[in-house]
Amino acid sequence: MLVDEADVTCLAGDGGRGCCSFRRERFVPKGGPDGGDGGSGGSIYFVCDTSLNDLNYFRFNPRHKAERGRHGQGSLRHGRNGKDVFVGVPPGTQVFRDGEMIWESRGGSGPFCVAHGGRGGFGNAHFKSPTRRAPRYAEPGHSGEECRVKLQLRLIADCGIVGFPNAGKSTLVSSVSAARPRIADYPFTTLEPHLGVIYGKDYSTMILADIPGLIPGAHEGHGLGNRFLKHIMRTKVLLYLVDVSESSGRRPMDDYEALTREVGCFEPTLLDRPSVIAASKIDILHDRRRLDGFSRAMRKRGKKVFPISAVTGDGVKPLVNALFKLAAAARADSIAELKEVS
Repeated sequence: MLVDEADVTCLAGDGGRGCCSFRRERFVPKGGPDGGDGGSGGSIYFVCDTSLNDLNYFRFNPRHKAERGRHGQGSLRHGRNGKDVFVGVPPGTQVFRDGEMIWESRGGSGPFCVAHGGRGGFGNAHFKSPTRRAPRYAEPGHSGEECRVKLQLRLIADCGIVGFPNAGKSTLVSSVSAARPRIADYPFTTLEPHLGVIYGKDYSTMILADIPGLIPGAHEGHGLGNRFLKHIMRTKVLLYLVDVSESSGRRPMDDYEALTREVGCFEPTLLDRPSVIAASKIDILHDRRRLDGFSRAMRKRGKKVFPISAVTGDGVKPLVNALFKLAAAARADSIAELKEVS
């Protein structure tokens, strides 16, 4: 099961106490204060770990605590600092505190300190002065930070497949990649996003995301709701998969308009993202006029429809080539934007 949300409690280590001590040594009549400082508590960091692909680890480890600092000792001995804790999160993870995003895990990003360790207390040697030669007090250690954060994972893929339940999304992913999502003849077979890798001619790759089926009102939480709509935010290209066969019992144009409406209500900027339209299940299509009418309506909007059958493989190769071209162009645009910013 893909876990894409988790609530995590982070407890940084407390600082150690300072020591109140005086030097007592033979032949040293006025040794003076020699209490050392306490060590600082350990902090908790989140780091981007590319070997992870979900937040399943946090289902069984929702609480992370760093080591506290050791107390100071006599002879000006400083307490040992507590060890920091580094927690790996997959790329695409967003960290929220009090409803506000404070960090996002990306490849190449450095560690992010989510909870700072407490400072160690000063020993009495820190407070000596010409007018205060024998201070008989030391500082206690400061408490480490405690925070509760919410982790949300948004899958990073080149292309996201958007469609109604049973439109053939999982079948398409399994036919063009090594991914094996669950396939069955009933709605909401896919209950979690699946990623498949497609290999091109020149050893290029494209990651395809199978997003669970959408229904009208999904942006308001109907069906599987907006829990999975957030995953298409990371995709560079959208593939609208419309079932044109009679088995759906709906008009293909109505399905397409419903899908774009749900995507636009969730995030209006997604409608400006490069997209491809595919008409699926042509192998069981009996009335060809359904496909022809849908294609004509989309041509009037300046869009091309790719008729495909993921079962027989008809039309799949031209569709994949079109997706590769759009994904490569989107990557080039992203690199150009990064160069302009830098």
